[in-house]
Amino acid sequence: MEDKKGRVPSEVVAKATKEALKRRGVKIEDIAEIVYQMQLPYNAGLLMEDCIDSVERVLRKREVQHSILVGIELDELAEKKMLSEPLQSIVESDEGLFGVDETLALGAVMTYGSIALTTFGFLDKSKIGIIKQLDTKIDSSVHTFLDDLVASVAASAASRIAHRQRDLEEDGNVPEDVHALVLESSSHTK
Repeated sequence: MEDKKGRVPSEVVAKATKEALKRRGVKIEDIAEIVYQMQLPYNAGLLMEDCIDSVERVLRKREVQHSILVGIELDELAEKKMLSEPLQSIVESDEGLFGVDETLALGAVMTYGSIALTTFGFLDKSKIGIIKQLDTKIDSSVHTFLDDLVASVAASAASRIAHRQRDLEEDGNVPEDVHALVLESSSHTK
């Protein structure tokens, strides 16, 4: 699984990240739905496939992958009651003053700039879509980290779309052309 220098190949980390999200009940489309909701008021030509593509590209970033893997691992350990006290109780109850869950998510979102940061803050407070489902405890599952990480990915993907749209508009592309060009330009860049 690792090379001679102890590094884990990117494709192994990417696969583990997607599998962890799936295991926890989060689909790419769930995150893309939030991105769509956040960006549609600013981009009338936005399609769901643009949002899915943007989420996929955000999930290719190592910082994002690492954050997701660490956060999900901590949530799962808390579900199994394998953390030491008082950390077990803090994570299990998603204590309001804990803040480490947001800090981990913020580390990932910082890659995408101030738009991603402010969008993350909004999503952290408003808890829409899958974020709300993860935050609402209905059984013994723990999503203390995951709800914030999903908000981070959604905020990053929304920021990515906003920046690409602005670049295209400044290049003189009319709004009808933006969709095709967003998809075309995103297939060539991260």
